[in-house]
Amino acid sequence: MAAVSGGPVLVVAENLDAAADMVVDELNRRSVPVVRFDAADYPQQVTLTAGYDAGWAGVLEHAGRSVRLDTVRSIYWRRPGRPVVEEAIPAEYRPWATDQADAALLNVLAALPVRWLNNPHTDRLGAHKPQQLAVATRCGLSVPRTLVTNDPVAARKWATGIGGPIVVKPVLGGRLADRAARRRMVPTHEVDPDEIDDSVRLTAHLFQERIPKYHEVRLTVVGSELFAATIHAGSAQAGQDWRTDYPSLSYGTCAIPEHVALGVRDFCTWTGLASGAFDFAVTPAGGWVFFECNPSGTWAWVEQRTGLPIAKAHATYLQGATP
Repeated sequence: MAAVSGGPVLVVAENLDAAADMVVDELNRRSVPVVRFDAADYPQQVTLTAGYDAGWAGVLEHAGRSVRLDTVRSIYWRRPGRPVVEEAIPAEYRPWATDQADAALLNVLAALPVRWLNNPHTDRLGAHKPQQLAVATRCGLSVPRTLVTNDPVAARKWATGIGGPIVVKPVLGGRLADRAARRRMVPTHEVDPDEIDDSVRLTAHLFQERIPKYHEVRLTVVGSELFAATIHAGSAQAGQDWRTDYPSLSYGTCAIPEHVALGVRDFCTWTGLASGAFDFAVTPAGGWVFFECNPSGTWAWVEQRTGLPIAKAHATYLQGATP
């Protein structure tokens, strides 16, 4: 089975997602057929029937529309929710039923021979920071010295050996939900080695040397295209983590050094990612230091503040007009 070049694009994303909206709008302008749904709507509002005979074939139905799996040309997997099962299922079976739905939808779609942004299996593997640092080094990118530990003694010893400021950040991205059901992130923040205490034993911590920054760069990759947006912090708080003080930020664009562009493309080849949001610090001396890559990183705000044509690049890739 081979995907049909004129077939529909599947967009699997939350209903309120600005990036997905922008891509769908661009595909509509090009008269490319699109079927959009959220994985959270499966299995209650989405029906999937797929059979295997030398390839997967079948039908996916949502909101009165249906698409044959063997006609799909590409899939944009844009941070969808997890399947939500009926409350009629006994509580002790709901996690099992959710896992069944998640595995069925994700793995049947992942097995289709189509163009992806990004295949969810690749996306999840490519999001791991310890692996990213190793791959980035292999690809010629500079990275900060880093320690992952839950041993406070080892952390203090390492921090002292760095001989300069250090920061601590989550090993894995994600947000906290407080008692008021608000979603809060855990920001990167500086830590004094003398303040590292036994609370480090409670879970894994990722410590890094603090890199001096002239500014930061959010580099968005879509297939072979690279878009670099500069982020200038207007406060000390934003200087540590620009997500903590958006009003102080200013934005621009910049050229990408050839060795960085080559390293980023090699990184995507190593990890199998077709897209991603790379975060770099640019030092006062002009060096680029890789922090991380979020395979599903947000980019709508980058286009809105800089005018970089990222939505068009997504649409072109999903349309099948680029390698």
